[in-house]
Amino acid sequence: MPIVECEGVSKIYTQGKIEVPALRDVSVAVEPGAFMAIAGPSGSGKTTLLNLIGSLDSVDTGRIVVDGNDYENMSASQLADLRLHKIGFIFQAYNLIPVLSAAENVEYVMLLQGVPARERRDRSRAVLDEVGLEGKYSRRPSELSGGQQQRVAVARAIVSNPALVLADEPTANLDSKTGRGLLEIMKEMNARRNVTFIFSTHDRMVMNYATRLLRLKDGRVSEDRRK
Repeated sequence: MPIVECEGVSKIYTQGKIEVPALRDVSVAVEPGAFMAIAGPSGSGKTTLLNLIGSLDSVDTGRIVVDGNDYENMSASQLADLRLHKIGFIFQAYNLIPVLSAAENVEYVMLLQGVPARERRDRSRAVLDEVGLEGKYSRRPSELSGGQQQRVAVARAIVSNPALVLADEPTANLDSKTGRGLLEIMKEMNARRNVTFIFSTHDRMVMNYATRLLRLKDGRVSEDRRK
């Protein structure tokens, strides 16, 4: 069973009296364990598709199913619960909480899930070690480099072993060496934990690391290639 199924997905945004189609009849199925990049020029719809898969926005027409959950049949609270337990998010701007330490940022999702304090502490430190941030548990975001902040964001995204991780331009604010190191970490987690990763990206390096490349143009699929 695919981890993600999109069937005939379309999305239109309204700007004043003008309707702007972001996605037009997109259909794609993503297998569990994929390391997939969604690419295309600005305005092609790649971030829109990622947001729809993550239930951060809703489709106008079509259907999305994630890990067997059909969004059409789910309430807002059910979708929020699915995001909390099944989907990890990595954002271009890191989206860390400035007043919390690295470990506390990683723990935050587990706190919402009701995981006991000792288990949160142990799991957050273990995953920070996994992404190469040993001994930096108490550092706040302002005390970390951009690459280190994004590693904290990766740790936060995967600490609860989600079925799916969605990453929106995760290397956009990083230099090529730092970005490559981050991709190596995510690739290793993909292999070891069998977590499905879907990226939206402009970055050729991300496309090269991906084992499947979905290209969008003007809101439509222009290429779907497995490597």
